[in-house]
Amino acid sequence: MARNKHPEETVNRILDVSFRLFMEQGYERTSIQDIINHLGGLSKGAIYHHFKSKEDILIAVTDRMTADSNQMLAAICDRQDLSGKEKLKAIFKDSISRPVQDDIFTVAPDFRSNPKLLFSLLRDTVDQVAPNYVLPIIRQGISDGSIQTEYPEQLAELIILVANIWMNPMIFDDSEEASYGKFMVFSQMLQGFGLDIMDQEMMDRLQELAAVYQKNK
Repeated sequence: MARNKHPEETVNRILDVSFRLFMEQGYERTSIQDIINHLGGLSKGAIYHHFKSKEDILIAVTDRMTADSNQMLAAICDRQDLSGKEKLKAIFKDSISRPVQDDIFTVAPDFRSNPKLLFSLLRDTVDQVAPNYVLPIIRQGISDGSIQTEYPEQLAELIILVANIWMNPMIFDDSEEASYGKFMVFSQMLQGFGLDIMDQEMMDRLQELAAVYQKNK
């Protein structure tokens, strides 16, 4: 039992230290050697036994930080008191309002210099979030009359790609002003589908996250 448990403890130890250093120094300014120096004797070989690169460590840190995200999305999808349109709004509001987002935008690397991370985010958006969470909500909205489209699969991908990629200041290095402009265009696009689901509170929160990223990049 001890042999089986040890690798998990080692991984958690690496992620704990890495997260703290990413928060304190920033991802780009933290090296593998920095992580080793704070692991109390753990060797470089032990780290590379579990992670191929610093990028892999960041992916694992981010996955752990957002472990409750899928549960939140699933909980909204399962609600019986909301229309499809209302669920879509709830997903956006709850996703950006979670306190963990501040940590994510603080830790965040420059995605433009890390194509592996960008591809990982893109793949997760298209292969997981769009079909498993957004699409069922759009299909419900079509059934209950709150969403109008003949192309639910394509709309699900469009909405989540714009939200997770195009509007993400960590990818395009957007200022608060640029984030505001993208928010307005996104809001107008959704209104074209009858989805007036973006509000001032969401806009303020997105600008706040952009400011967090700009401060800590």
